[in-house]
Amino acid sequence: MTTPDPRDTAATPAEQERLLRERLQRSGYLADADLATTVWLASALQRPLLLEGDAGVGKTALATALAQSQNATLVRLQCFEGLDLAQAAYEWNYGRQLMAIRMSEAAQNSGSHNGAGRVRESDVFSREYLLERPLLRAISQSGPCVLLIDEIDRADEAFEAFLLEVLAEYQITVPEIGTIRATHIPQVILTSNGTRELSDALRRRCLYHYLDYPTLAREIAIVKTALPEADTRLVEEAVQFVQRLRREDLAKIPGIAETLDWVRALFQLRHSSLPEDMSAVLGTLGCLLKTREDRFVMGADRLRQLVEGRRTVGVAENANDQAKVAA
Repeated sequence: MTTPDPRDTAATPAEQERLLRERLQRSGYLADADLATTVWLASALQRPLLLEGDAGVGKTALATALAQSQNATLVRLQCFEGLDLAQAAYEWNYGRQLMAIRMSEAAQNSGSHNGAGRVRESDVFSREYLLERPLLRAISQSGPCVLLIDEIDRADEAFEAFLLEVLAEYQITVPEIGTIRATHIPQVILTSNGTRELSDALRRRCLYHYLDYPTLAREIAIVKTALPEADTRLVEEAVQFVQRLRREDLAKIPGIAETLDWVRALFQLRHSSLPEDMSAVLGTLGCLLKTREDRFVMGADRLRQLVEGRRTVGVAENANDQAKVAA
């Protein structure tokens, strides 16, 4: 039996939200109550959802799980500096257009033309010659669709201005053929890592949720769901270590994806708990620490302190302690 769609108006809002959380969980994503409510509201109100948070907290994974849970098509637009209309929305297939013109000319020269005359501009600037990029592909879907606009903060402000029409009216205007409107409104998820401040106009058109790093209990549940074969003690000790590691002064804080990679690595090495030998832990840190600076500061002694749950004492605290002793 197919689980009813969370947007089914026959169910109460609370039941729809619960169904949404269950379907996301079956797709491997554990959403807390606040996030599930915001996702459900974005769907019910047909509004885009802007997710902000550090890299690795699960923003992109939510869109993937949402599409999977609804048997919807996932269309992803990866943003970057210099992203333009041709890469994001549509582009004319100039090769096919040129071929159509030459074939028409060749038919006329050979005398086999059917009398329709030379090829007209409207003949080659029609929908069949239009190459669909992610935005146009999303609003052209005839069934359920999740449009993921990933890392919108990496795109330029000029691209945001164009995006407003898509997000406000779910339509794209192509000057040569007119306005193309969505027949089935996609569920839009925008993600941002906060590297650039987004415009007020974009924020007004979206519902908003800040996705933070998970709590200890929730991250343990996430890892257990993704790696049910891993030993419970290994999962708990590894997640506790990562949670302490995130409080360190690191250039790149490890996200949930890094936690999963690390636990997978330890599991592949046949560990049922965190190794007591810190050299064994050092050999797997490439799963967690992704910069030279972070890797340099994490020696065996510092690792042992983190494993045991202790933190180093800073220079200022040392100076204060020495002053107290002298007094």
